[in-house]
Amino acid sequence: MTQSTGTVLRNQLNQAMSAIKDAWRVMRRRGPSQIQFWFIALAIGIAAGFMALGFRKAIQALQAYIYDTEDILMLHSHVEKLPWLLILVTPIIGGLIVGVILHRFTDDGRVRSVADVIEGAAVTDGRVETKAGFASLLASLITLSSGGSTGREGPVVHMAGVISTWVSDRIHADGITGRDLLGCAVAAAVSASFNAPIAGALFALEVVLRHFAVHAFAPIVIASVAGTVINRLEYGDVTEFALNTPGSLQFYVELPAFLMLGLICGLVSLLLMRSIFFAEDIGNHIQSRLSLPGWLRPGISGAMLGLLAIWFPHIIGVGYETTMRALSGDLVLTTAILFAVIKTIAVAITMGGRMGGGVFSPSLMIGALTGLAFGLIATGLLPHVSGTHTLYAFAGMGAVAAAVLGAPISTTLIVFELTGDWQIGLAVMVSVSMSTALASRLVDRSFFLTQLERRNVHLAAGPQAYLLAMLRAGSVMRPLEADGSLTAAEAQALVEQGLCVRAGDTLEAAMPYFDRGDIGSIPVVATDDNGRECPVGALLHVDALKAYNRALAATAAEEHS
Repeated sequence: MTQSTGTVLRNQLNQAMSAIKDAWRVMRRRGPSQIQFWFIALAIGIAAGFMALGFRKAIQALQAYIYDTEDILMLHSHVEKLPWLLILVTPIIGGLIVGVILHRFTDDGRVRSVADVIEGAAVTDGRVETKAGFASLLASLITLSSGGSTGREGPVVHMAGVISTWVSDRIHADGITGRDLLGCAVAAAVSASFNAPIAGALFALEVVLRHFAVHAFAPIVIASVAGTVINRLEYGDVTEFALNTPGSLQFYVELPAFLMLGLICGLVSLLLMRSIFFAEDIGNHIQSRLSLPGWLRPGISGAMLGLLAIWFPHIIGVGYETTMRALSGDLVLTTAILFAVIKTIAVAITMGGRMGGGVFSPSLMIGALTGLAFGLIATGLLPHVSGTHTLYAFAGMGAVAAAVLGAPISTTLIVFELTGDWQIGLAVMVSVSMSTALASRLVDRSFFLTQLERRNVHLAAGPQAYLLAMLRAGSVMRPLEADGSLTAAEAQALVEQGLCVRAGDTLEAAMPYFDRGDIGSIPVVATDDNGRECPVGALLHVDALKAYNRALAATAAEEHS
């Protein structure tokens, strides 16, 4: 007797569900195969893309409500007409709300951003903090909507990391897979934020993963394209900056001017970065000296921003209107210089006050203003042998941003994709190369890596500098009395001399003992029930070096696979 059609379909459905469950079980135990990984990358790209789009729409909606305007792109012109009290009070209220959020949901009152994602890729197998990530996204949303002077890419990139972390934990991804998934999420988020698929993929490789391994390229591109499609479904196939003034480069003759512009932009980027770090240090000092509660710090910064915004409303938010005016040449020399200086101060106050946001969009604006000012001077001095001054604004925008990010490749491409003008490539490349070459020698390669260096996370020098900090003495030690290890009596004698490490200490803390030259092994101690430090094992110099070499080899294998 033949089976009914319904029975056959049910059997087929049950078999399909069983196969899916088996595949999920295998993937959780062994990790995804290459094809499965590409589908996961696509799913992460879609999720990160919608997150980035939702964040952007939320900022626009909240800004429109707070400042009572329908045209967010012309926000600065609208704010000039508002009552001064509203301009002053809005960032204060926003800062106080941000302070409460960060005080409640983070352990240090600090907004997470790109630097934390880079640290997660290098140190924690592609994982980032989840609760602090959600808090940072909400805090940055309020900051950017209520008068903060930063960009949206920082919280978006970290939230993309939260998405990839959730997936990595669900499938028990190893370090390589976790980092690749993190790169996929970041690429999609950047692409969806700026409608820049090429730059989004390269940003993930160049800035976050910090290598160009072939095995990571395909899934990251898939995720980046997914994020871009989501952006274009909402905004269409349009560039972020629609320019009406074409640039023309007088080849050869004008190149020295762009070399000089690159050097100036390198110094401007250095001033921007140092201003932020200075504001952070001053804020820490004042907070400690006056015993101010952490939640009050963003509110005080909001008050300072409100006072600035009364006279200079261009500091509010991301700053697209002012950037467009600079790229269109719609500013005079003194105004361009003044706006760049005030914007730098506003960014330093916002980030030093721990209000949240990113540094990329402000660096684009400051770079465009710097380039325009330089171009007005250059074309005024030599009008017959130079192109338009707006071309210098393009080049300056890329040069400052590239130096801040420490990412000349992806920044050059993102300038092209933001503007849709591929004819200015030579000018942008020359300026970018000079600015990054100069700035990278005056800081720890980039703004993000310098941030990490200030937290004693040494990523700028490469794996050889930070891998020792990832390995714990407890995972490398040998038991006492084992072959080649210390005896209990020898270990106790060294403990009494203060020559010991705890099981949770890193090899970075242990290596200075071996550098003395007369010690080949040191005891590893733990606290007993009576609060005494008792030896539980021995760390041998040779074992520490072997573990370090294995970590170096694994890192090299990943970066060249």
